[in-house]
Amino acid sequence: MGLKAVLSKPFAAIINGWLNKLRKNAVKLQQKTFEYLVNQGKNTAFGKVHHFEKINTYDDFKNYVPIVDYEDLRPYIERIIKGEENVLWPGKPTYLAKTSGTTSGVKYIPISKESMPEHIKAARNALLSYIYETGNADFVDGKMIFLQGSPVLETKAGISIGRLSGIVAHHVPGYLQKNRLPSYDVNCIEDWEQKVDAIVAETKNQDMRLISGIPPWCQMYFDRLSAACGGKKIKDIFPNFKLFVHGGVNFEPYRARMEESIGFAIDSIETYPASEGFIAFQDLQKEKGLLLMVDSGIFYEFIPAEEFFNEHPTRISLADIELDKNYALILNTSAGLWGYSLGDTVKFVSKDPYKIIVTGRIKHYISAFGEHVIGEEVEQALMSVANEQGVDVIEFTVAPQVNPPQGGLPYHEWFIEFGKEPEDLKEFALKVDKALQKKNIYYFDLIEGNILQPLIVQKLKKETFINYMRSLGKLGGQNKVPRLSNDRKIAIDLEKYITNK
Repeated sequence: MGLKAVLSKPFAAIINGWLNKLRKNAVKLQQKTFEYLVNQGKNTAFGKVHHFEKINTYDDFKNYVPIVDYEDLRPYIERIIKGEENVLWPGKPTYLAKTSGTTSGVKYIPISKESMPEHIKAARNALLSYIYETGNADFVDGKMIFLQGSPVLETKAGISIGRLSGIVAHHVPGYLQKNRLPSYDVNCIEDWEQKVDAIVAETKNQDMRLISGIPPWCQMYFDRLSAACGGKKIKDIFPNFKLFVHGGVNFEPYRARMEESIGFAIDSIETYPASEGFIAFQDLQKEKGLLLMVDSGIFYEFIPAEEFFNEHPTRISLADIELDKNYALILNTSAGLWGYSLGDTVKFVSKDPYKIIVTGRIKHYISAFGEHVIGEEVEQALMSVANEQGVDVIEFTVAPQVNPPQGGLPYHEWFIEFGKEPEDLKEFALKVDKALQKKNIYYFDLIEGNILQPLIVQKLKKETFINYMRSLGKLGGQNKVPRLSNDRKIAIDLEKYITNK
């Protein structure tokens, strides 16, 4: 065991002690964060408009600060980009994280000198929690790869602008710099496919021990790495590879194929980072849920998902959440986001400590007939049947078919790219439909009442989703295919990839 691995263990114990304070004092720490944020926001343009000087309690805050999305904040962001100070947060942001929204086009999310260290600290503590729990620290002595966006930043009004993952690349601790791959030059390649090929060439002979990234793009890396090494399993290319760190999408639909590529069931850490803040991470291998970061400059609010589009939805703080209930996640941050709807839905699986799972996107659902089917339900329904039948799902998305061209009752249309296909596609579809009915009572009622017919699966050609994302200019990075749509925009684009072979 190398020196870094040896030193990491006492450091992990120290961090675990700090995390225990978070676990035991979450509500108090959230109240402290609330008071700090409101005090800091009083003299900002946003704070003055929304009467922060009158805010003493959370109820006051709800009265003066509305729930907003990016479009609501855009006028403030534009003032920041023009160089104005004290707009959403004191001074200017250190960075603007550039991200692409489905409805807002390009978005610029502020990251302040106060919020940036929280991103790094949470990522570090996720790894240290793993070391503390398992005692496995050898990975810090070998090479680590982070599949991320380009670290090249542009500057406007003295503010550096780039993708979050590219920004984070500038903050990797010095003691890990020699371990990190890809090299800076390779990391700067903008074209994703060229970048992956360059990473393969640069890493295939290295002692890779930790790999991190969004699962579908890591799978693409594994596929090309295996092809470059004569079809070998990843474990045979990287015999010391022991830890996979992932986030951005639910890992479960990708797990079977990824473990097949690797050659064994690898330890993994799920993280929940966003440009708006690092929200949670998996702190235990054998426990469900992600530990909510309650002392990281974010004050959380929660809206019951079924009320989100109401004119006056219920808003609650951490103290009043219920277990196993879907909430839209609302953030107030030390970068100046106020009442900001992240767009995600979460569910608490524990209050001691407070742990969440991400259940979907508030705008990614199907409710064309009042069923309000969400991402968690379709993923669990599909994977329960796929695992039972030994079917390999590479990627999928679901859309409503309101007016079937062949006539008859409407249905949910599932577009699935398989690795290993089901022996009987119609039987597979019926089993998935039954599983979904068990997950969603409204969907069950619509099927039973002959309002909907059972779902139909469309089998797609190999590499459909890679080709689809390439056509959009969104291959790689933090880009993801929506699992659910309430319209047929994605479905129409995918129809040309349907195959009966």
